[in-house]
Amino acid sequence: MLLCPDLDTKAVFSGKELGMYGWTGAILHVDLRDGTHWVEHPDAELYRTWIGGKALAACYLAPSATLPWNDPAMPIIWMTGPLTATPSPSSGHVTVMTRSPLTGTVGDATLGGEWGTQLKRAGYDGLIVRGRAHHPCGIVIQDGEIEIQDARGLVGLRTSDLAAHLKPLGPFVAVGPAATRGVRFASLVMDGPVTVGRNGLGLALSAHNLQFVSVRGTGIVSVADPAGLEKASEDIQRLVAATPALLGEYGIGRYGSGAFYDLMVSRRMLPTANFRKTYFAEWRKVNACTGIQRFKPESVGCAGCSLLCQKAIGDGRFLPGFEPLAQFTALLENDDLDICLEACEICAEMGMDPLSAAGTLATYAESQGRRLEGEEILDLLYQISVGHGVGVDLARGSLSYSEQHEVPQFSMTVKGQEIPPYDPRGACGMALSYATSTRGACHLRAFPISHEILRKPVATDRFSFEGKARIIKIAEDACAAADSLTICKFLMLGCSLEECARSFTAVTGLETTAQDLLRVGERASYLERILNARNGFTAKDDTLPARFFEESGSSGNQIEVPPLDREVFRQSLANYYRVRGLDADGQPTLQGAAALGLDLHS
Repeated sequence: MLLCPDLDTKAVFSGKELGMYGWTGAILHVDLRDGTHWVEHPDAELYRTWIGGKALAACYLAPSATLPWNDPAMPIIWMTGPLTATPSPSSGHVTVMTRSPLTGTVGDATLGGEWGTQLKRAGYDGLIVRGRAHHPCGIVIQDGEIEIQDARGLVGLRTSDLAAHLKPLGPFVAVGPAATRGVRFASLVMDGPVTVGRNGLGLALSAHNLQFVSVRGTGIVSVADPAGLEKASEDIQRLVAATPALLGEYGIGRYGSGAFYDLMVSRRMLPTANFRKTYFAEWRKVNACTGIQRFKPESVGCAGCSLLCQKAIGDGRFLPGFEPLAQFTALLENDDLDICLEACEICAEMGMDPLSAAGTLATYAESQGRRLEGEEILDLLYQISVGHGVGVDLARGSLSYSEQHEVPQFSMTVKGQEIPPYDPRGACGMALSYATSTRGACHLRAFPISHEILRKPVATDRFSFEGKARIIKIAEDACAAADSLTICKFLMLGCSLEECARSFTAVTGLETTAQDLLRVGERASYLERILNARNGFTAKDDTLPARFFEESGSSGNQIEVPPLDREVFRQSLANYYRVRGLDADGQPTLQGAAALGLDLHS
């Protein structure tokens, strides 16, 4: 069985000839060195083993994973899933993966919008880009027509101006000015001033001199059992509709992910003042409810989604989701919603990850021993994006800045990536998932928000590590499976892999169970641990900043928020290694790899 294919082998089979449904059977390769491209037709067994999305992207990254992130041979990989461009609910996502410029780990993100759907309809399950172009360029895909365009005239444009040039070509992924100026947490932007992805993926594209990729397709993805898919989709939609966190009166459908803001306040889990506190007294001035009342936004969303979690104000801006909203308010002790919106707009226009940008500013503020004023927040963001003043140092991220200025204890990061706004002292599963995440601090790798915060499907004690090792391991595998199908994580708050397996079976014609999908996710998760191990990551990197073990959070509302117990955390981490099939140093083993059909050394 071919697990990681030889990329120089050019098979000639199409999806139809392989008897496959759901996949196109074609992966587009582009070499920017000479502007050439070719189409690979992988063996059907590759699809059955890795499915698509995150898992298939990791498979293709493996042969190059130890290259420096800015090596021209380091691939940038986009992979759709078998459900993409089908009527399966909330399945329009696509995974992008490379090595992270910010952390050195596997770097990946799941992108929404229409881009993935259009790539699939253009006839491709994935796109793999290698090589560095001689000058800034863009890739234009129009069904089977591929063109490399000169993009020198687009360099330095704010993303709203960039959109005016690119929208006629179809949905696009691009980089903003921050990437071309070397900001380590430069993000991707999609279809205008909307930032997507962490890990510095925008800088990774810029290292290849790749300014944008646009795609438009008109094809139709074949489905094995349309009636079965309709039934499976109805079941999923019923579960979503019956989930208050999604479509309830105070759910994501109405408030966007900002619906979590009040919940984090009540749980005493809202990081404030660079995680020195976990309660923000001025929260009512800046929460999602205030934003909805003030701006009365329109609900929009990704292709094929009924949640419509994005809230468009009407002037080209969006109300921020929970994470950027919390980062640019509570984390920085800012009670001005307008400053928050302007900060998010600067990040979107310049192409920067708002979570890392705000986290870096919080580190800077603590190092200066003061709170940043509103206009100063905006000025510092601008300095970062253009490489001016103190922004030159801040552009490398909070860990680099804090080490340079001999205050590493102020950097709230894991593996070099800034921690999202869910304080780990208030959720032990979240603490463990931050530490074990293969791309640096990430709340989406295991999504413990579901059982620790929303108390679904089964409530767990959020102040206990008891049982969390196995829970987090299984949740990581389930999330990896969802990112391989590919579907929105929010959907998993309403349904499970059982419903997803029925959709997968109906689309592909392959009888599949939830356990089969979980196995795909486990294989992908283990492979990422292998790739990180090859780059020197060990148990010493699977930890949290000392603050969380030494300082209490903000108790109140009949809730005590003590520091994490370091020894109990270490024991839980050791338990995680055991159930994940790793050794005591968090390293993959020959037995663990073999059990999943992986080769530890190739």
